Amino acid sequence: MLQLLRENLHRAQNRMKKYADLKRTDREFNIGDFVYLRLQPYRQMSLSQRHNLKLSPRFYGPFKILQRIGSVAYKLDLPSTSLLHPVFHVSQLKRQLGTRVAAATHLPPTDSHGVLRPEPVHVLNRRSRKVRNRAVTDLLIQWQGQPPEDATWIPYHQLALDYPHLVGKVF
Repeated sequence: MLQLLRENLHRAQNRMKKYADLKRTDREFNIGDFVYLRLQPYRQMSLSQRHNLKLSPRFYGPFKILQRIGSVAYKLDLPSTSLLHPVFHVSQLKRQLGTRVAAATHLPPTDSHGVLRPEPVHVLNRRSRKVRNRAVTDLLIQWQGQPPEDATWIPYHQLALDYPHLVGKVF
C-alpha cells in the first residue's frame, strides 16, 4: 500500500513538473550584450505609497552586461549616479533585440538610502474636483528625468505630505 502511494505521488509530481517546465525558459546572456532592466519589484517595496504606477515604464535601459556572476546573475554597467546594486537576477533582464530603444534610457532617481523616489520638477496644470462634498486640488506633476508626457495627477495634500521641503517652491 505504501509503495502504491509513493508511485502515485511520484507520478503526480512528474506531471506537475512537466506542465511547469512548459512555461520556463533558459535565459543566458553574453558579456557585452545589451539588456533591459525590470525594476518593478523594487517599486513595489519602496514606492508602495505612490499612486499611478501602473503606467510607469516596466523596463529601463538598455544596459551593457559587464560580468556573469554564478549561473543566474549578471553585473550591469549602470550609470555612476545610480545607487542600485549593479547585480541582477536573470529574471529581471530582457535581451535587447535590434537597435530600437523602446524603454527609458535612464534610471529613476533614488534618495540617499537607495530607495526609488522621483522628485517633482514642474507643475504643468491644476484642477479642482469634488470628493465627498469637499474641493480637492490636484496638480499635474512632471517628475525628474521623465518627459512631460509621463506627468501624473497627484492630490496637493499628498504632495505636501511626501515633499514638505518643496511646498511653495515647486507647487
